[in-house]
Amino acid sequence: MIIDRRTLLIGTAGGVAGLTIIPAFGQVPPLKKKDHYKVGFAQTESNNPWRLAQTASMKDEAAKRGAQLVYTDAAGSAAKQVADVNSMIAQGVDFIFLPPREEKPLIPAVLNAKKAGIPVLLVDRNVDPSLAKPGVDFLAFIGSNFVLEGQRVADWTIEKTGGKGKIIELEGSVGASPANDRKKGFDDTIKAKAPDMVILASQSGDFARDKGRQVAETLLQAHPDATIVYAHNDEMALGAIAAIEAAGKVPGKDILVVSIDGEKDGVQAIIDGKLGCSCECNPRFGPAAFDILYKYANGDTIPPMIINPDRFFDASNAKEVLPTAF
Repeated sequence: MIIDRRTLLIGTAGGVAGLTIIPAFGQVPPLKKKDHYKVGFAQTESNNPWRLAQTASMKDEAAKRGAQLVYTDAAGSAAKQVADVNSMIAQGVDFIFLPPREEKPLIPAVLNAKKAGIPVLLVDRNVDPSLAKPGVDFLAFIGSNFVLEGQRVADWTIEKTGGKGKIIELEGSVGASPANDRKKGFDDTIKAKAPDMVILASQSGDFARDKGRQVAETLLQAHPDATIVYAHNDEMALGAIAAIEAAGKVPGKDILVVSIDGEKDGVQAIIDGKLGCSCECNPRFGPAAFDILYKYANGDTIPPMIINPDRFFDASNAKEVLPTAF
């Protein structure tokens, strides 16, 4: 199926595997001013507290604004997420909110929406900027600075340990922008600032608690001298804590665990002394996302990159922030 000679050629029915992508740059489709909009929200999955909080925020805000929300759940499949977006296009939505599961496979969905004249706002995850550009192929990206999150956790870890330790890293979903960037931020900071620290092993736990536990068990058995576990999100960190305890060691004492997200269970683990720190990644996108939609319809200029401010949690403030954690 040829979508556009300047955009991409899809060689498989799923539209993800085996595709050749050629960048297509032009103009973001306009959005007519209306009292009420039909909007799509193509969620990537619903298997963790972060995603559930994000979905609730989007649904609540849609209801407040009187918007008709077309909601889908890709269940962790990039191919299904592409199909979900294509279904929204067929249903004639005015606007699409998209958290792309992976950077490259979701390019066809973004470009299909553009070709159909529907603006897309990427929320919490980005796509490969060499294949689709904010302010050109989609309206904008709103989310956290994932590289900075990794840097902040690395800096805290270096300070806490005196720059010494052997690290196991639990990565997020392969190909996802948070996983790529959180790894880069952390790894580069450790390499530059702490020559006495070494990353023994790094493997994906797919941002999931039980997968994180399984991977941590395997890596801890392979590297019994590990003293630090860095997880790309709290769910995997909580899985790692369970693995550490199952191995007869004490998280927070024998092995330091550090993480990102700031979910309620993670903050409680900090209070309990099992998790060292967690850099917040706020999932409550609803109000800001809908603000962007209405501002764009009103003719306001939307910055191509909108970075959310994130807090940082450790033993110094965990009790204070627990009531506001998701």
